[in-house]
Amino acid sequence: MQAVKMYTTAVCPYCIRAKQLLKARGVAQIEEIRIDQLPAERDQMMVATGRRTVPQIFIGSTHVGGCDDLVALDAKGGLMPLLQAA
Repeated sequence: MQAVKMYTTAVCPYCIRAKQLLKARGVAQIEEIRIDQLPAERDQMMVATGRRTVPQIFIGSTHVGGCDDLVALDAKGGLMPLLQAA
């Protein structure tokens, strides 16, 4: 399974929802980068994604986007193939 990295904050309901969906799809470990605790990481996130909001989700080297993007990817059947890509 591909590595999953997610930029988050402590009290973000969309972050919680995204983590729940990923775990339901079999993701055992998520590298969580808390930008509320590490402000310099927010700058890196913005450079990498062009976005300011959390969550920002990466599966392998692919930037999926936020929670709504993740849910939409799952709904059209694209999440599992991305997670299982070699």
